[in-house]
Amino acid sequence: MKTNWKYLAPICFFAFCGLIVISYQYAKPRYKPDNISDLLNDFSWLINWPKWLDFPLMQPINSGFDWLIVQYGLFFEGINNFLLGLYTAMKDAVVGLPWPLVVILVIVITYFVSGKKINTTITVGFCTFFIGFLSPRYWDKAIMTTCIVLIGIFLCLVIGIPIGIAMARKPKLRKTILPVLDLMQTIPSFCYLIPGILLFGLGAVPAIIAIFVYAAPPLIRLTDLGIRLVDEEVVEAADAFGASKKQKLWGVQIPLALPNIMQGVNQSVMMALAMVVIASMIGTRGIGDEVLLGLQQLNVGMATEAGIAIVLLAIIFDR
Repeated sequence: MKTNWKYLAPICFFAFCGLIVISYQYAKPRYKPDNISDLLNDFSWLINWPKWLDFPLMQPINSGFDWLIVQYGLFFEGINNFLLGLYTAMKDAVVGLPWPLVVILVIVITYFVSGKKINTTITVGFCTFFIGFLSPRYWDKAIMTTCIVLIGIFLCLVIGIPIGIAMARKPKLRKTILPVLDLMQTIPSFCYLIPGILLFGLGAVPAIIAIFVYAAPPLIRLTDLGIRLVDEEVVEAADAFGASKKQKLWGVQIPLALPNIMQGVNQSVMMALAMVVIASMIGTRGIGDEVLLGLQQLNVGMATEAGIAIVLLAIIFDR
């Protein structure tokens, strides 16, 4: 452990000195001290933060996003068109169905997915019906919210699970990705909307991207954990029978790690629902915009109704 951290202090020192030099170089001339004696004669810079000590981060970030849009605009436009088309197709297909048929479909799917548990099926059916019973306008908006969450979770599954498996197999990759996951879970959720808006505009697509970035870390972590917790003796037994890496993964490791993976999926779904509410601030249609509208109008009843509808959606996804 000491070997890994022995260079940290000098690296931090030189980085600190470099930041001081850069901030001084890019500061406006009227804010710069002419020499060190100016600093020694006037200690006001110790009381109020000096204006010359300002790291110029905004301009490089703006330039970077401008460069991305110019160089890879067609790529991001393709992603936007694909996700928007998928969302529109799902929404139109479900919204066009009679509401009793939607309730019946949800009940049937829940019955088989839950392992034919009657209590769970009844609970989900009641929650589905009660969303529309709260207010008819919540029905279509609940479908919009559900479509956004499902697409976001689909991206988490398609991208997150392979990353978790790769982390479990390669310790060096795991050490590289873990700090990135820590950073992703530390950044406030609203910040994920900003790059999405710049690259994809307003609407459902930046919300889907934000859901993926915000909700993927727990799934990646728990997939990695589940694969690593598989008993080595079971893996050795598979080796003894001549199983290939692919056979071990799909026949041994993933089935045994499935409880951890499903726990990660559950956590990702809950985080996705939380992000959908925040995404209403960038024009994403759904139940979240009812919460936002109620707060803006100081309409406690509207905000509470919409909040209950979101809780019911969370119960449905959780079951």
